[in-house]
Amino acid sequence: MTRLPLPALLLAACCSLNAQAQSAPAARLAAKAPAKNIIFFLGDGMGPTTITAARIFKAGEDGLLDFERLDRTARVKTYSADAQVTDSAPSMGAYMTGVKINNDVISLQGAKPVAPGKDANGNASIDRCGAANGTSSMTILELAKSAGKSVGAVTTTELTHATPASTFSHVCDRDMAYTIAQQVVPGGAGFNARLKDGVDVLMGGGRNHFTPFDAKRNPKGRGDGRDLVAELEKQGYFIASTRADMASSRPGQKFLGLYSAESHLDYASKRRPEQPTLAEMTAKSIELLSANPKGFFLMVEGGRIDHALHDTNARNAMVETVAFDEAIQTAVERMRAIDPGLDNTLIVVTADHDHTMVMNGYPKRGNPVLDIVRAYTDGEPTRDADGKTFTTLVFGNGPNRPDVRADVDSATALAVDYHQETGVKWSSESHGGGDVKLYAAGAGSAPFRGTIENTHVFTLLKAAFGL
Repeated sequence: MTRLPLPALLLAACCSLNAQAQSAPAARLAAKAPAKNIIFFLGDGMGPTTITAARIFKAGEDGLLDFERLDRTARVKTYSADAQVTDSAPSMGAYMTGVKINNDVISLQGAKPVAPGKDANGNASIDRCGAANGTSSMTILELAKSAGKSVGAVTTTELTHATPASTFSHVCDRDMAYTIAQQVVPGGAGFNARLKDGVDVLMGGGRNHFTPFDAKRNPKGRGDGRDLVAELEKQGYFIASTRADMASSRPGQKFLGLYSAESHLDYASKRRPEQPTLAEMTAKSIELLSANPKGFFLMVEGGRIDHALHDTNARNAMVETVAFDEAIQTAVERMRAIDPGLDNTLIVVTADHDHTMVMNGYPKRGNPVLDIVRAYTDGEPTRDADGKTFTTLVFGNGPNRPDVRADVDSATALAVDYHQETGVKWSSESHGGGDVKLYAAGAGSAPFRGTIENTHVFTLLKAAFGL
């Protein structure tokens, strides 16, 4: 019998104990039942600085947004297949399919973007992708549907926008909104057959992509003359165009809510009363989808956070982030009412990419985050090298870079429509390439930790569902 030297014996014992320590949690995780439901929240453009600023805006420096109280946290890398700084399409596609995708492409691996051609009405509605441009990867929504679960996509943007589209559609260019729309109509030309009998709940804006062109009433309507809303109604969908319509639907019904005639829903700060809040859309979606005893997958996007940041309007970005937070808290409360320990439900909150907004200048604690910088030493306005005041929040690039800076006073900085200054002059503020944060709670949330690829989020969602 060969004797191991003492160091080798100690190493063997250590490895054995380490293996036991690692296998015990793994065994416990494996023994748990898979999640019956997953709610995936996506704050479009909600990078770490936006979260910090929104926290201060809502609750002060020592406060928390509600979603920051979720149990698990991770950092997510956001680069796409062809760019260090991603756009929303491939980043959401990575979450939904588990593969890296090129910028501007909707859930197609290896595809190159091809801008749509214009129809006779001047609208970009002609699909020019071609049959061999990319491989269509299964999305987590499609996998859930195949498993007999109900599925839904809810957004404050157009329903055909990059984030919601990446859950249920496959096209080579995110601007093909008319093609994206027809992929959700069961039995119709261009229908995505992986959706089986269709997406069960759809809510957002952009009704024009679903309805026929009319020179006066619908100038951005469909050039092919199809009325997809009518087609969906014939397929048994409850159709809503207002908040009141939405309230009258009943659990178990298929549902289409299009709350703006064209483009996105209003900013929360300017929302017309006929448009539902994101929290109300989330609550109604849970009510409709939870009627399925096999469970559901729901994607909820706070999409206008991104638009406010592109517009260098930090106030609207804060208000949209707080509205997004309220939708998440609504979901947590609704799910805890039917699943108290979230033993059957996984809730994930993350963002698709960062922006170039930063906090700067050593402002004193308690100073409004949207205000000019006031020094922590004496509360007096801080001045730049030219003796001018500046705001706590500024952007790395965008259109608001004056040739000669002027003083900014508090009344101007705190105004609803103030646009923060930028470092590099560009037509529109761009995305940032930094990591984003992820928060999770409930069934299958334990593996969400560390710094991970955005594609790995799909793997963890799929594993949580037991698929």
